[in-house]
Amino acid sequence: MNAGNSSPASTVPLPAEVERPRSLRDLQRLVRPVLVALPALGLVAGLVARFSGFASWAGPIWALATVPVLAVLLIEIIASLRRGDVGLDIVAALSMSGALIFQEYLAAVVVALMYAGGQYLEAYAERRARREMTALLSRVPRTAMRYRDGKLEEVALDEIAPGDRILVRRGDIVPVDGTVSKGVAVLDQSALTGESIPVQQIVGEAVMSGSTNAGDAFDLATTHRAAESTYAGIIRLVEEAERVKAPMSRLADRFAMVFLVVTIVLSGGAWLWTGDPIRALAVLVIATPCPLILAVPVAIISGISRAAKAGILIKGGKALETLARIRALVIDKTGTLTHGEARVVAIHAESGLSQDDLLRLTASLDQASKHVIARAIVLEAQKRNLTLALPTSVVETPGEGVEGEVDGKRVVLGGRKFVASRVPDAQRALSARPKSIGAVTVAVSIDDKFAGTLVLADELRAGTAHLLCDLREQGIERIVLATGDRRDVAEAVTAGLPFDAIHAELTPDAKIAVVTDERENGPVMMIGDGVNDAPALAAADLGVAMGARGAAASAQAADVVLLVDRLDRVHTAIQIARRARRIALESVYVGIGLSFIGMVAAAFGFLQPVQGALIQEAIDVAVILNALRALRGGTKISN
Repeated sequence: MNAGNSSPASTVPLPAEVERPRSLRDLQRLVRPVLVALPALGLVAGLVARFSGFASWAGPIWALATVPVLAVLLIEIIASLRRGDVGLDIVAALSMSGALIFQEYLAAVVVALMYAGGQYLEAYAERRARREMTALLSRVPRTAMRYRDGKLEEVALDEIAPGDRILVRRGDIVPVDGTVSKGVAVLDQSALTGESIPVQQIVGEAVMSGSTNAGDAFDLATTHRAAESTYAGIIRLVEEAERVKAPMSRLADRFAMVFLVVTIVLSGGAWLWTGDPIRALAVLVIATPCPLILAVPVAIISGISRAAKAGILIKGGKALETLARIRALVIDKTGTLTHGEARVVAIHAESGLSQDDLLRLTASLDQASKHVIARAIVLEAQKRNLTLALPTSVVETPGEGVEGEVDGKRVVLGGRKFVASRVPDAQRALSARPKSIGAVTVAVSIDDKFAGTLVLADELRAGTAHLLCDLREQGIERIVLATGDRRDVAEAVTAGLPFDAIHAELTPDAKIAVVTDERENGPVMMIGDGVNDAPALAAADLGVAMGARGAAASAQAADVVLLVDRLDRVHTAIQIARRARRIALESVYVGIGLSFIGMVAAAFGFLQPVQGALIQEAIDVAVILNALRALRGGTKISN
């Protein structure tokens, strides 16, 4: 049995529709097909009766098939009015009621069928649009295989505690955060980050919950409980994203009110002008339902789902619409503009020694140290597939350096002063090499002779300059750096980049002030990753967190979370947001325009109620299909 698909017990918070299968949403899913089937069968039965010599039965059959749809619609309208929502469903109720009152039974059943069909089509479109986000929810693991007393036992996730050792088998979803304790983990993180290529994690490296084991089984030492793990946090973010209603949808509601008034006035005017209630009925019919209330939510949800596929979690329609209107950018440096960790960027070996030889000896000795710089050097050696030796006679001076024996050689490494104090000729060689601002130099000596240096720095992310230029082209008028680092480091790292201003040595409060000041240039987007960035992310019009490696606080405060550790996803997110908003507005304006033309035609007697119903349904189908374009195309998602 797969550990990701067994017992239902879990501490991971599940969405309401998963926990309560008989919820309102599920009830609607059951009722909607019935509401479509009843008028469809009634329409066919009535037509058969009319052309089979039982014409007197046709009207009652059509009326009987209309009543259930009208009854459900009236219940929904009453519920909406109690919430303070007034929409164009009222027009649908008026058109069906009017058709029944004036004995236009064929028009009544056609309107009922088209309305119920439109609601069903809208629900299907929303489910289709949510597919990428729902995929995250459906993959929530339920159990895990835990080692206990030398045996394996399958337990519910709420029984897993930090420090437990669990087995992650091939094909299993990693249930909790942890580190590899045995074996090599080959992980498919595409559902979380959008990266299509599996990543490899060795013993001691962190593993993110929600990843799928694409390789052989490995052991995982857990570091968090299930409810505190990365995947549980993402699930909560997804739930929050689905609950938030876009301001664009509220704008649609205001348009709906205007359209409702126009519809009532036009239909009433046609009746008063001609004395023919059928013209008023035709106007009502062709205005039912309005594409305004269909296109906006479908396009918004489609954009959010499209972004999720790219590893970008947008917390609802409000964030998506704001993202489409950004004009100023404030960005953090460490962990955002840069990778946030020291990496070996240069190796200077003395004559007679290759770079790999120097790195191998240095990394071999550094295996005995827990210092973050030592870890970075060992990782670099592992990336180059160098075979490391076992160090002996190791002596570490905390904060200064380490010395010991490697392959029979006496190796000393550490800061400039540390190595120079032990190797006389090192001082002269080191003084000839200038210090790099924002970089760390590790000096190395072998057998009491200076052997070279390793330079480590927190590098800019690849393509940063190109990204900033692309953002300029997208309409970002101001780009500002806000960092807590020293000014000389900030200026050195960002040299040549198109920043309008650089603010350094900032406290969290000072970052908020920078964000506030930039508001005079338009909606502000803040990008950060650390706990110190969380206040500024919350203060900005739109906060974007580097969620793949950033702090939980920043992800919680942000409106958009980049699940993949790539800054270029910001450019992709803006493209997706602007395209989704543009498609929604296109659908609304075209739909309203066509409906208005049809209403005028009906008012002048050119369209009968049945014809108006068919035309309006064609308009609704067209705008929904157009809104679904936000799901695909327009934006190439790179891996």
